[in-house]
Amino acid sequence: MANELRPCPCDIGDRFDYGGRGQEVQVEHIKAYVCKPSANTEKAVIVIHDIFGWQLPNTRYMVDMLTTNGYIAICPDFFVGQEAWKLSNDWASFNDWLKTRDSGKIDKEVDVVLKYLREQCGAKKIGVIGFCWGGAAVQHLMLKNPQLKTGVSLYGVIRFFEDRSSLLNPTFFIFAEKDDHIPLEQVTLLEQKLKQNCKVDYKVKIYPGQTHGFVHRKREDINPQDKPYIEEGREDMINWLNKYL
Repeated sequence: MANELRPCPCDIGDRFDYGGRGQEVQVEHIKAYVCKPSANTEKAVIVIHDIFGWQLPNTRYMVDMLTTNGYIAICPDFFVGQEAWKLSNDWASFNDWLKTRDSGKIDKEVDVVLKYLREQCGAKKIGVIGFCWGGAAVQHLMLKNPQLKTGVSLYGVIRFFEDRSSLLNPTFFIFAEKDDHIPLEQVTLLEQKLKQNCKVDYKVKIYPGQTHGFVHRKREDINPQDKPYIEEGREDMINWLNKYL
């Protein structure tokens, strides 16, 4: 990690004070937050949370935003009952905490959620987005699971591309220019690998002046100059999903 004392600053810039419009459900062994649009749709998006877990108001706000754009959206607890990271935790213990929460080992849960979306919600076209920890999970899934028709990885630490970089379906990578945890050299290397090996549509975009967590953070209250980029990131994400779902 680039910053051992604060390995993930998703919390910077105020959390949303947000109650959510959806409901909590039990999907086999997983709890999940789900929100559905008023009109019937066959399009759904799985939202993969950051280290602060499935109950973070910021992430639920993003789930609801997807629903207002016409998607069934679901944010499962991919920690499966294990405690999410808390701001009161000692950052020195972060790496040990992370060992039992591997973003590359969520396939069983994803299969359960895909089944629920198809059988209980009538979804036929399903995509995935993820933030931070969840952004890395999206990278893993887009390299492995062809059932997910598209993915958006938001400031996911770049892993999983050492052995393979042939994405199975169109994937959009959102990065922040001033992300202390994802050096721009890594982003450049990722782009080179994708250019050499990728057979499907992809996009890598770096947002000027932004830091880790900017899209799902209410940062405009503190730094008004960030607001256009926050809005642009959200709009780009929705446009990508609209294009491929």
